[in-house]
Amino acid sequence: MVHDALPPLSAVPVTHSMPMAANPGTPDDAESPGGFDELDARHPRVAGARTDAASPRSVLARLTAGGTRSARITHTEHLPARAGRHADWPAPIRPEVIAAVRTAGIDRPWEHQARTVERALLGESVVVATGTASGKSLAYTVPALSALVDGAERPGGRGATALYLAPTKALAADQRRALAELAAPLGGAVRPAVYDGDTPPEEREWVRQYANYVLTNPDMLHRGILPGHARWSSFLRALRYVVVDECHTYRGVFGSHVAHVLRRLRRVAARYGAEPAFLLASATAAEPGRAASRLTGLPVTEITEDASPRGELVFALWEPPLTDLRGERGAPVRRTATAETAELLTDLTVGGVRTVAFVRSRRGAELISVLAKERLADVDRSLPGRVAAYRGGYLPEERRSLERALHSGDLLGLAATTALELGMDVSGLDAVLLAGYPGTRASLWQQAGRAGRRGQGALAVLIARDDPLDTYLVHHPEAIFAQPVETTVLDPDNPYVLAPHLCAAAAELPLTDTDLALFSPAAAALMPQLERRRLLRRRGAAWYWTSRGRAADLADIRGQGGRPVQVVESGTGRLLGTVDAAAAHTTVHEGAVHLHQGRSYVVRELHLEEPDGSVALVEEASPPWTTMARDTTAITVLETDTEVPWGEARLCFGSVEVTNQVVSYLRRKLITGEVLGETRLDLPPRTLRTRAVWWTVTEDQLEAAGIAPEILGGALHAAEHASIGMLPLFATCDRWDIGGVSVPLHPDTLLPTVFVYDGHPGGAGFAERAFHTARAWLAATREAIASCECDGGCPSCIQSPKCGNGNDPLHKRGALRLLTELLREAD
Repeated sequence: MVHDALPPLSAVPVTHSMPMAANPGTPDDAESPGGFDELDARHPRVAGARTDAASPRSVLARLTAGGTRSARITHTEHLPARAGRHADWPAPIRPEVIAAVRTAGIDRPWEHQARTVERALLGESVVVATGTASGKSLAYTVPALSALVDGAERPGGRGATALYLAPTKALAADQRRALAELAAPLGGAVRPAVYDGDTPPEEREWVRQYANYVLTNPDMLHRGILPGHARWSSFLRALRYVVVDECHTYRGVFGSHVAHVLRRLRRVAARYGAEPAFLLASATAAEPGRAASRLTGLPVTEITEDASPRGELVFALWEPPLTDLRGERGAPVRRTATAETAELLTDLTVGGVRTVAFVRSRRGAELISVLAKERLADVDRSLPGRVAAYRGGYLPEERRSLERALHSGDLLGLAATTALELGMDVSGLDAVLLAGYPGTRASLWQQAGRAGRRGQGALAVLIARDDPLDTYLVHHPEAIFAQPVETTVLDPDNPYVLAPHLCAAAAELPLTDTDLALFSPAAAALMPQLERRRLLRRRGAAWYWTSRGRAADLADIRGQGGRPVQVVESGTGRLLGTVDAAAAHTTVHEGAVHLHQGRSYVVRELHLEEPDGSVALVEEASPPWTTMARDTTAITVLETDTEVPWGEARLCFGSVEVTNQVVSYLRRKLITGEVLGETRLDLPPRTLRTRAVWWTVTEDQLEAAGIAPEILGGALHAAEHASIGMLPLFATCDRWDIGGVSVPLHPDTLLPTVFVYDGHPGGAGFAERAFHTARAWLAATREAIASCECDGGCPSCIQSPKCGNGNDPLHKRGALRLLTELLREAD
C-alpha cells in the first residue's frame, strides 16, 4: 500500500499576448474615485522606492535581462487598462454620508457599487463579486453608514448597528482604520470598534455597550459573541446589516462551519426582534449568489458586472530551470520556487519596486525572507531591514508592527502567507510574486490584484513549483487565462460540522423543531445521537444543552484539530508563537527546523496533550538543512454512496476511515532539496473518518494496458500522485486539503484501487467534486504526465515531496497506459 497523506503543494519559451476570454477572474485595479480600498493610499512614495513611471513591461524586461532568465518565462499575458463607468448614488442614501465619501475624494460611485447600495437599501441580502480593488468595501459600507446616521437621529435606544465579519484579524483591523477615516466627518454617529482575541478586556465592555459598527471574525462570533448574546442584547436588537467580507474564503470545512455560525447569528438576532440583511463581498467566483445563499441560508442577489477602471497588468508564467542535481530515484531536480522567488524579490527590492511575494506555507515565507535579506546585505547593508516575513502564528504586537511598516512604506518587500491576500489595503505595490499556484484561480487573481491598487500598471509573476499542477499550468496558460474561476465548495450538511453547532445553538437558546429546519434537513436525524451522548436533553418541545462544558468548544471552525501547540524557547521560556494542532506532528516534531521572524530554531522536545496544552520546546540554531516529515496511511471503506461503471472499471464515492502516522523525517539541503538523511520518530497514529472518491480496474484492463504485476504498484502510485496534484484545478482546494492511497489489491474492493480523500472529518466536498468532474480531472492528469519531458518520472509529473513511501515505487509509463485505458472505458 502506498499513499500521500495530506501532501502540500510543493522547449523554447513562448512569450506573447493571448486574446482574453470573458473571464470573471480578471483582477481589476481600480483607481479612486470609486474605491474604498484605496482611501489610505495617500502617503508619498518612500525613500528608495521606485519613483519613475516605469511600466510593468519594463520591470519584467529588467528582471529577465542577461543570462538565461528570459528562457524561464513560458508565457506572458497582457491585460490592457480599462475605463470605468460611473453612476449616481441612490436617492435614499443620507446626504451626510455622500458628503463624507466626497470628502474622501470619491465623487460618484461605479455602476456596480450603486447597484449594490440600491439592493441593500431595499433590505435585500446581496453579494458583490467583482475584481480586486473595484471598491467592494465602499459598496457595503455606504448603506451601513447611512443606517447608522439614521439611527443616531432617533431619540432613545442605541440606534441602528452593523456587524462586520472578516476571515482574519488583520483584515478587520485594516477595515477599522479605513472606516474611521471615511466616517470622520460624521462625528459620533458612527462608532466603529474591533472586537477580537486581541481586544484588551477593558475595551470589550465599551464595545458591547456603545459601538455601533463592530468588526470581528467568525471565530469570535462563534466563541464570544453568540454564547454571551445576553450581554449583546442592545446591539443585536438594533442589528440592521451583517457584512461578510471575502466570503469566497469560506469554503470546505471552514466554510461549512461559518455557514452554521451565520445561521446561529440569524436565530439569536431574531430572538431580539432583528432580521438583518447580509451584505457579502467576494472575489470573482462562479455562481456567487448561489454560494452566498448556501453560506447564509438566505436568498442573495448577486452583482457581478465590474464597472471599475483597471490599470495595465502584465502577468508572467515563470518556470525555474533544471539543475545538475538528481533527486529521488535519479529524477532531474528543478531549482526550487522558494529560491527563485527569493532571488526575484531581492532584485525587485534593489530596484525600488515595492513587492509582495505570496507563499503557501509559513516556513516558506520565513525562508524567502531570510534568503532575500542575505542577498540584500551583499548589495547594501541598509536594505535587509526593508524586507520581512508576514504569517500566521506571530504574536499580535508583531503583526501590528509589520502592518504599520507596510502601510508607511518602510518595507519594500514582504514574503507573506495568504493573510495579505484578503482585502488588506497594501496600496502602492508595483509587483506581486506568487511562489507556486495558490490552489484556486480565485486566489490567484486576488493575489495578483494586490499590486496596482492605485491605478498604476502592475506586474504579477507566477513562479512554478516542481509539481504536476504548477508545471501543467505554466505550459497550458489557457487553463488560467481562458477559464472562469471555480465554484465555492462547502457542505453544511456534514454531520461532523452540523452536530457541534446544534449543541452550541441549544446552549444559546433551547432548540425547537422549527430551528432544526434553519440549520439543515439532516439536523433532525442527529438529535437522537446527541441525546444518547448526553449532550442534549429534550424537555417538552425543545432540546437543552446539559453538559457542564462550553458548547462552543465542541466546534473547531478552522478544522485545526484542537488547541494550538505553543512554541516556547527552552532557555528563556519565551513564547515565540503557535502552530495548529493538526500540523504539529509534521512541523514541530523532535528535530524539526522551525523558522520565526527570520531566525532558525530546532525543536528539542514535543509534549502533546499536557494539562496546560501542548508545547514544543525549541533552541535557536542554524543547521544548513530543512526538515520534512514522512508518514504512513491505511484506508478502509465504510460505505459506498455512489458507484458508476466505466466499462469494467468502477468510479465510486463514499465514506472511508483513514489511519495516519508520522514515522520519520528527512533532512534536506536548504537550496537544492538534496536528502541528507532520515530519522525515525515515535508519534501516535491519528484516525480520520471522511469522504473519498476511488476507482478500481480489473485484471483484463491491466492486461489491455500492458501493466504487468511487477509494475502495477508503481503505476497506481504514480497515477495517484499526479491526480492529487491536478485536483485543485477542478475543486476549490489545495493539496493540504486532500490525501491519497493506492493499493494493488485493496481488501475492501478486492481490486487494484486508487483513493483520493478529504483531509477533514466528515469530508469537505472536494472528493465529491472530484467524483462529479472525474472525466475531465483524470484526463488532465493523464495530459500532465504525458507532456512532461522526463524519462522515468520527476516532481513535475508523478513525484510528491510528501510521499510517505519516499516516491517508491513509481512507474511513469505504466501510469500513462493505465489512465489511457481507464479513460477509454469512460467514453
